[in-house]
Amino acid sequence: MIGQRNSVAWIVTKHVLISGIALVMLYPVLWMLGSSFKPGHMIFTETWFWPKEWNWQNYMTGWSGAQGNAFSKFLTNSIVLSLGAVLGNVISCSMAAYAFARLNFRFKAICFGLMLMTIMLPHHVTLIPQYILFNQLEWVNTYLPLVVPKWLATDAFFIFLMVQFFRGLPRELDEAATIDGCGPVRIYTKIIIPLAFPALVTTMIFTFLWTWDDFFSQLIYLSDVSKYTVPLGLRLFLDSSSQSDWGPMFAMSVLSLVPCFIVFIVCQKYFVEGIATSGLKG
Repeated sequence: MIGQRNSVAWIVTKHVLISGIALVMLYPVLWMLGSSFKPGHMIFTETWFWPKEWNWQNYMTGWSGAQGNAFSKFLTNSIVLSLGAVLGNVISCSMAAYAFARLNFRFKAICFGLMLMTIMLPHHVTLIPQYILFNQLEWVNTYLPLVVPKWLATDAFFIFLMVQFFRGLPRELDEAATIDGCGPVRIYTKIIIPLAFPALVTTMIFTFLWTWDDFFSQLIYLSDVSKYTVPLGLRLFLDSSSQSDWGPMFAMSVLSLVPCFIVFIVCQKYFVEGIATSGLKG
């Protein structure tokens, strides 16, 4: 009986601690959500996230955008850019991972090692050479520098993730398909890709979130306000030389989180499976 009481007490204590930690971690998000409904003069004068005065004007002002561009334009640009990056990474990285995991070719080990070395290479090291290259190609101020590399399997992290997943799939499937007359292309499209759906979804989620939240790369390559994405569009509400529209900026920040939450909630089941790289389920 005493053991059961101790067990119940431990469970209650554990849940209280977890709830407290979760509240601390979620407080900045709750504060941003509450600030999106506060008048501008009350945002930084109150620490409690629940607004005393509800100001819906922030959302209407924020949706009208800045510098003559509606915020819906920035959302559309981010969606187009993110979808292009997602498709590119899923297709190119899965093909490269299939080659490393299932095919045999010369210098395979060396190529795989060089690919892994690129994970340790900071993005800032390659930024200037890439900018010079894209500038010579006249791609600056377009989405091409942000999308085209995704179609060339440049994200080694996703290649490595899918290689590990593909290696967990039984090779007997490839052998059986080969006996039936399938070549590497049909094995890749008809067998590997359907079974690797969790790994592909994981790649989709990470690529979408990283592209959607990317500020630095988009700031470097995009100069036309009409081509700005959500992170750059939010920056337009802040002005270092005059008054900043904090309320509308927080309101649009809340709206910009909605696609991220939707993508993760819809795909979280496959996201966990992809990270675990568990292969086939019985």
